[in-house]
Formats: sequence, structure tokens, C-alpha cells
Amino acid sequence: MRFRHLPRGGPYVRVADPDWRQPLDGSYAAERGGRWNPPGSFPVVYLCSTVPVARANVLRRFDGLPYSVLDLLPDRRPILVETEIREHRAVDVVTDAGARAAGLPTNYPRDADGNEVGWDRCQLVGRTAWDRGETSIACRSAAAPVDQGEELAWFVRGRQDGLRVRRRRAFHEWFT
Repeated sequence: MRFRHLPRGGPYVRVADPDWRQPLDGSYAAERGGRWNPPGSFPVVYLCSTVPVARANVLRRFDGLPYSVLDLLPDRRPILVETEIREHRAVDVVTDAGARAAGLPTNYPRDADGNEVGWDRCQLVGRTAWDRGETSIACRSAAAPVDQGEELAWFVRGRQDGLRVRRRRAFHEWFT
């Protein structure tokens, strides 16, 4: 894999459980895994570039369930954490050329048959990026249309890693 890069930085948002004391802690993803990191691996904080992408990700979590996010008790609904990220070079999985360089289909997050690219393929890219010391992976969202924004997988490599909380917003302030 020979990665391409895009400049990224500035404001991003994170959907978080209201009980999370440290919403920018990537240890949960390190333990459980995510799109760009396998279970039992390295810490990643998954972020969205816009509130519509964050909303789409919340709705996606409830797909196929007999209840929705609105059925949760108000104090159990996800909060939105507004963050600020330092300017950096992110691995490009936003452009067709970037996806191809990362070994993914040019129409990522879909494959040639229109199926969603599996996490196993993305986790291989994430592992390679982590091992090469990359800062993050910018990618098209699997939950939202391209024109609504993108996602960013931020690799947590230390205490002063360039990601900070700006403010927290309750569910009713951001979701509706």
C-alpha cells in the first residue's frame, strides 16, 4: 500500500455515551475494534466532520432494532462532543485515487457489486497506517451521503496528540 494524503484539521464531532468521562479515549475501540482497527489492537477515536454525518451514524446503529434512539430515556441518549484537531496529513480514503492507493475500491465504502466494504478489509488498511505512524484516516462515510461530510479515524498515540474537547451538547441540542 502506498497511501495518498489529504490535509485535515479543525472542528470535528464525536457521538458519545453520556456516561463517558473521557469521550476522546480510544481504549474502547482498541478493545472492541471498529472499522479501521481490529479488536484488541490500537486506540482510535472515530469522528465525524459534520453533525448530519453524526446523526446518520446514530440512526445506523439502530437499524434493524425494534426500538430507536428516541425510545431511550432522555439521559441515555448520545451526546455530541465538539472537538478541535490540529492540522495534519490524513490517509486519503475520500478520493477515488486515495481509496485505490489504500487497496480499497474506488467507490468506497461500496464494492463493485454495491455491497458495503467489510471491516476486515478496512482493518488491514488501518493496521498498516498505524504501523507506519500515520495520524489518521479520512474516509467517506458508510452511513451518510458523500455531500453531507466524511469521517475521520484519529489514532491516539499519546497524551498530547492534537485532539481536544471544545464542548459537549445534549441530545436534544444537536439531534433534532
